Amino acid sequence: MLPLEGIKVVELAQNLAGPFCAQILAHLGAEVIKVEKPNGGDDARGWGRVLSHAASSSFNAVNLSKKSVVADLKDPADVEKVRRLVDTADVLVQNMRPGTLEGLGLGPETLMARNPRLIYCSVNAYGASGPKKMDPGYEPIVQAFAGMMMMSGFPGGPPMRMGTQVLDHGSAMWAAIGVLAALAERHHTGRGRKVDTSLLETAIGWWTNPYAGYATTGEVPERHPTGSRGVVVFEGFETADGPIIVAAGNDGLFRKLCPVIGKPEWASDPSLATNRQRVDRREELVGEMQRVLKTKPRAHWLEVIAAAGIPCTPINALPEMLAEPQTQAVGMLQKVPGLERDVPLIALPLQFDGQRPPIRHRAPTLGENTKDVFGE
Repeated sequence: MLPLEGIKVVELAQNLAGPFCAQILAHLGAEVIKVEKPNGGDDARGWGRVLSHAASSSFNAVNLSKKSVVADLKDPADVEKVRRLVDTADVLVQNMRPGTLEGLGLGPETLMARNPRLIYCSVNAYGASGPKKMDPGYEPIVQAFAGMMMMSGFPGGPPMRMGTQVLDHGSAMWAAIGVLAALAERHHTGRGRKVDTSLLETAIGWWTNPYAGYATTGEVPERHPTGSRGVVVFEGFETADGPIIVAAGNDGLFRKLCPVIGKPEWASDPSLATNRQRVDRREELVGEMQRVLKTKPRAHWLEVIAAAGIPCTPINALPEMLAEPQTQAVGMLQKVPGLERDVPLIALPLQFDGQRPPIRHRAPTLGENTKDVFGE
């Protein structure tokens, strides 16, 4: 039995953040009913290469184990069908602009008055209040607004987007955490609650550590492409045939590293005894270490550095990561029941009693469950 079996979720969301939140709940056992517009459904059905059932890989990635119904929210009769569906639900997940659903009579006050046990979860771009609350915002737009692009890349280089959808996925996770907390509270109170998060709030949350330093010193954090400017040695290096990360994150690890890279004198140098001293000589130390590591292949360095007890790893591309024995051992890739193509997709990064919740079935075709759900 999965933890959320018996919980019904209605999803009025599209693209990525809202659907990914609902998929987390689906993987945990909830029945998730995705409400889609006629004539195409969720925009993400058309994003990228077709994977199955005339839907893209992007859509399949975040809509597994759900049902799909079609409802035209411009049609009062369909709106009433959705309203009655939510009357029987435990959770509503939506990511429309603030005020949109209220104008349709599907806002939290209306629906929670009809169903006091309802948990009404909203995910949007900039937040539920403030001067930009109505502004549209996709992942790169909010990354730029929130300062994240100015922290990514090389010093002196152009701003750079982070390579994955950290705000969409992160917001989905915060939304799911909020829903789970509200379900736990409802067990005691019998009443639901509104849950709100946004891509901007997620972005600000990721600033937690850099912000603390800025608030303390007033110094704007500098870009550092692979590690930390505040710890030496703690970053990426090129070897003779590929990059690696070396993380000698404290004084003891630094002393262990020195003889491994042919610099035993660094270990006994009193001017390098502490991290703060090494940070002052960062360019010199990192530059010399880079010169040394370029002389041999990365397999050599990974072997000898790891043997000394120092954290290190290859900097993998996606195919290399997938081929790693450790990646295969954790079992995150699962076959998808009902998917025409034999393409495994990524399952929930969570286990219960040593078991990962399974992907129960493929993403639904548009409106596949309309008749069953609405009784037509």
